[in-house]
Amino acid sequence: MSNFPRHIHFIGIGGAGMAPLAELIKLRYPQSVISGSDLLSNTKTAHLQELGITLSQGHQPENLPDDTELVIFSSAVTPDNPERSKAQRLGIKQLRRGEALAEFAATFKRCVAISGSHGKSSITGALSHILLSCGMDPGFMIGASCPNLPSARLGNGDIFITEADESDATHTAFHPHLGVVPNVDADHAWSVGGDAALRQNFRTFGKNCRNLLYYSSAETAGLFGYRPDAIGIPAVSDDFTYAGFYGYEAANAFLAVAAAVLLGCPRDMAETAVATFAGVERRMTLHVDRPDLKIIEDYAHHPTELHSSLQLLRYRYPEHHLRVLFQPHRYARLEKFFNGFVRELVNCDSKYIVPVFAAWTETGKVDSKLLAESVAGTYCTQSWAEIAGILRNTPCGGKPLAIAVIGAGDVNEVLKYLKEETLTDE
Repeated sequence: MSNFPRHIHFIGIGGAGMAPLAELIKLRYPQSVISGSDLLSNTKTAHLQELGITLSQGHQPENLPDDTELVIFSSAVTPDNPERSKAQRLGIKQLRRGEALAEFAATFKRCVAISGSHGKSSITGALSHILLSCGMDPGFMIGASCPNLPSARLGNGDIFITEADESDATHTAFHPHLGVVPNVDADHAWSVGGDAALRQNFRTFGKNCRNLLYYSSAETAGLFGYRPDAIGIPAVSDDFTYAGFYGYEAANAFLAVAAAVLLGCPRDMAETAVATFAGVERRMTLHVDRPDLKIIEDYAHHPTELHSSLQLLRYRYPEHHLRVLFQPHRYARLEKFFNGFVRELVNCDSKYIVPVFAAWTETGKVDSKLLAESVAGTYCTQSWAEIAGILRNTPCGGKPLAIAVIGAGDVNEVLKYLKEETLTDE
């Protein structure tokens, strides 16, 4: 699709993936008429209003103009949403966010799509940072906030870098100039029809890529090894170091540099640039840095990610008592990977588990209480303020304390109180 319809309506426009897409379409097609709705207003919706996008709070049929030509909706929006129901009655085309993003990315000369089970946002951010630092003018859309980068940038129309999401199978809608796959794991299999369907989706993504770059493992070799033209980089070790990074951060940086080189950036310049990448928010973010106390936030919500995060924490703070506050994300993930979470969490010096962040009102056969019992941890149902007090004030054997707040849900709410207690304790 070389152009988008003139009038587009976004349902769930304030989301982290929806708002930047609406912004990019408006910037690329300034004469377009864009409207949208969301249950809540936030800084993203305020920014969209400044761009001339019409917003409605709440979901009502009247929010959808009758002359709308395309509806783009978040995967969290169900078919019975009143605006989607009206679009169905009027025969208006509807696309999931990822499908619309794929069509938008196709309007650039060279789309770079990063897909995989872990590390998509970090690699997207690092690659965008590298190309900008090397004097190129890329467009990009990053699914998480970066300290020194906007979430969305239009660029000059040549390169567009984006994440391609496997959780709803919309990565299969992309036909990129370059596909980048750091890994393939069994996460999100429940939402796409099972493990076999997830693998087939990745296989389809690989086939759709004009050029393909991936870390070679038994899984990825089986999915992409049939392509002699694809570049399979041997998987690096857990203690890999590169450009000042360690572990999984080094692996992400190395792959981002490899992608930048394929896009025309000299390797020496790319390596110099990636060393200055400030990372992605909620990924090993250091909030308090005192000799006696470190407070770190991380987004890990799968056993593979938790393993990598805990290893990096042990590397950075070997003399500290490692205290982890963990929030499982989705009952389906906790049930599928329960033993994996236990295997990783037992290695922490002390562990505190809060209730599952259900994400769309799921229930499950296992819960956080059982996880806490299985790792000899503490199950916490108190307020965030009370939990912060427990984390700060429970003795840790005289060692300096490293508190890691880990999870992809709302567990980061505790940080406000943790940092307040830290200030009063100094």
